Amino acid sequence: MGPLFKVVANLTSLEFLVGFYNAFKETIPDNISRMRSLAVVTIAENKLSGILPRSIFNISSLQLLQLTDNQLQGTIPENVGFTLPQLYCLDLGGNSFSGPFPISMLNLTSLEYINLSKNNFRGSIPFHLGHLKYLNLLDISYNNLIGDINFISTLVNCSILETLDVRGNHFTGIVPKVMANFSTTLTGLAIGNNPTTGVIPPGISHLINLKYLDMGFCGLTGTIPRDFGRLQKLENLVIQSNKLTGEIPNSFGNLTRLGRLYSDNNQLQGNIPPSLGNCVNLLVMDLSQNKLNGSLPSDLFVNTNFIQLDLSYNSFEGSLPLEISKQINLVLFGIFKNNLSGEIPDVFSNLASLEYLYMGHNFFHGPIPPSVASLKSLLIVDVSHNNLSGPVLEYLSTFPLTYLDLSHNNFEGRVPTKGIFANASAIFLADNSRLCGGIPELNLPKCVEKARRNKSMSRSFKAKIIIPIICSFIGVFSMVTCIWLYLKSRIKKRKSTSSAALVKEPFLKVSYGMLFKATDGFSPANVLGSGTFGSVFKGMLDERTVAVKVLNLQQRGGSKSFMAECEALRYIRHRNLVGILTVCSSQDYQRNDFKALVYEFMPNGSLDKWLYERGNPSLLQRVSIAIDVAQALNYLQCECETSIVHCDLKPSNILLDNDMVAYVADFGLAKVLGQPLHPKQSSSSLSGVRGTLGYVAPEYGLGGEASPEADLYSYGILLLELMTRKRPTDNMFKEDFNLHMYAKVALPDQVLQIVDSTLMEDVSDDVAGETEPRIQAMLQKKEECMMLVVNIGVACSSHMPHDRMKITEALSELLNARNMLCNPRLRRNLPRGK
Repeated sequence: MGPLFKVVANLTSLEFLVGFYNAFKETIPDNISRMRSLAVVTIAENKLSGILPRSIFNISSLQLLQLTDNQLQGTIPENVGFTLPQLYCLDLGGNSFSGPFPISMLNLTSLEYINLSKNNFRGSIPFHLGHLKYLNLLDISYNNLIGDINFISTLVNCSILETLDVRGNHFTGIVPKVMANFSTTLTGLAIGNNPTTGVIPPGISHLINLKYLDMGFCGLTGTIPRDFGRLQKLENLVIQSNKLTGEIPNSFGNLTRLGRLYSDNNQLQGNIPPSLGNCVNLLVMDLSQNKLNGSLPSDLFVNTNFIQLDLSYNSFEGSLPLEISKQINLVLFGIFKNNLSGEIPDVFSNLASLEYLYMGHNFFHGPIPPSVASLKSLLIVDVSHNNLSGPVLEYLSTFPLTYLDLSHNNFEGRVPTKGIFANASAIFLADNSRLCGGIPELNLPKCVEKARRNKSMSRSFKAKIIIPIICSFIGVFSMVTCIWLYLKSRIKKRKSTSSAALVKEPFLKVSYGMLFKATDGFSPANVLGSGTFGSVFKGMLDERTVAVKVLNLQQRGGSKSFMAECEALRYIRHRNLVGILTVCSSQDYQRNDFKALVYEFMPNGSLDKWLYERGNPSLLQRVSIAIDVAQALNYLQCECETSIVHCDLKPSNILLDNDMVAYVADFGLAKVLGQPLHPKQSSSSLSGVRGTLGYVAPEYGLGGEASPEADLYSYGILLLELMTRKRPTDNMFKEDFNLHMYAKVALPDQVLQIVDSTLMEDVSDDVAGETEPRIQAMLQKKEECMMLVVNIGVACSSHMPHDRMKITEALSELLNARNMLCNPRLRRNLPRGK
């Protein structure tokens, strides 16, 4: 963005200076104090840096100062309470300010909003904050503040207080019981991550409008109040890592708005109350590391819709309820180190999203159920220390697993050598005495083939068996030969048919009229996007929302694009490739051809729009999108019936569904390797530049053939764009300096200077309830993840095709990158030392 303060420098009568959500990269000049009439300064969420000039605190007319989420430094003057008499909002959160909390701020009796969070403020807080009677929000979380936490008791005088957040400091003392007397207007109360003591204040259920309550990591003792169920608006409850005892109150079943419950690492006892099954909005529940017992109530799984459920390190017993099959969105399921028993029920068919499965250290027996084959997203599996038996499942080698522990069971037979089984550091098989084979590093015995039986069989008996077999073989061979010759002639005949016939054969299920009606006459209001060879319309077909791609056959190459897409779509069947529903090809519409393809509708549009128009995907979302695209490419290059080159991989051709799962779309330029685009076109005519400027591989410009390596180049550029949020056609890239070089020269030490700066800022949800060392560890993991993804992008987009990283390797590395982003809480239950 332009130089904001140079533009407004001479506007000395300016009253409102508003520039939030931009990319201003400036320092605030000392002469800003010349604007003696300034009432509002809000330049939040930019890239302002340097020291905030003290002169800004001398503008007596200032009422609102909002500089959140920049890179500013400095201190708040001690006399601020006298120089800014009209100030009602001071919002400096998410910077690098330091110094003490000025006592004079107690003179600013009009203050409504104080946000000093995520800075380096130190010292103690004035005891009489209750003088600020109009205070609506006080957020001083994640600083270096000290003193007795009892200072918050004076806030009972603030009758309109809605948010109080003092987490992540060094406040000591006993949690004041008077908190229960705070105003019922309070919606957010967070005192976690402070070395305090005491109990959960009795009567806290009086705060009936609470939506967020964080008292985690506080050293609390005692029990959870039985009347907690009165907090019926509660959405997030964090009471983890305390010393709480007693049972989980049955009244928790009244918390029907509860979305996240963290009560792990306490000393809770008794059963899980079945009433928790009434919490239909509960997405995350962590009860691990307690002393809970009894069976798992089936009611818990009937109406809930968990994403994460961790019950590890308790004493639960009995079998797994069959109702677990209803948890179709479950990503993490932890029951590690309990006393559960019986066979593992066949309940996994519907759990397609499951990535983390911790079932080790129980008493399960029998085989792994067949429905586990449906869990194609699994990353981590631990079923160690059980009594499971049967063969090691071959299909696990096709999963994107990064950790597999089958140790201390009774598995038998040959160990596969591909996939996860090829990584000796990621698979654990100890104490399975009947296993054999595998890679040499596993040090398993060789598999011995069964000895031939019945060696004493008489020759006459052998003859009776062998002669009929030989005769049958000759007969079958003759029959197969005839069939093969017949099919060969049919294939030749089919290849000689016209392109129109090729398309017509499987795709005459909708008419032009049906599509005309579905799209309101191909109304411009329904256009989702347009390209070289046609437009895509949103439509309703048989009560199903679809995307209809109508080809412009007047455009040169339009018909060939249609044929290429149809040919490619004949082969692809993969969850990360946009699925075609049907094709309409009409020869008689007003004596002109009409050709359209009907696809699944992707409600979140393209990755390009999400990156540059709709907002910023988080780092985890970006890495997951990269993995989705890599899985699609891996399918096209390695797993498909015949290899397919997409030839136009770019963000606008990556579509996102409701859950932000990415799909590769638009196969209009695709090439099915091993055959021409259509029967009348030779492969040699397809050489040359194919794709979009900036993403197209260098060899295409020299007349190179379509190849998987060229798709890898485009994918590498896409990865770098995801991380830097810079298009490869950006004005800064000229001549030989491109996005690849921009990223390459930053490796390894300057990566954080080129990645999208917002990626490190989006940590508010991740650090909730965490200590400062763990926050720093999480930030370091984010940095490592970004460095790894940039490195993959550079490796995939190497200038020479043979130097590019293979898609299988890129996919494996990206899965490792995503694992870095997992909250440490999710990986805590891995056995120590592995």
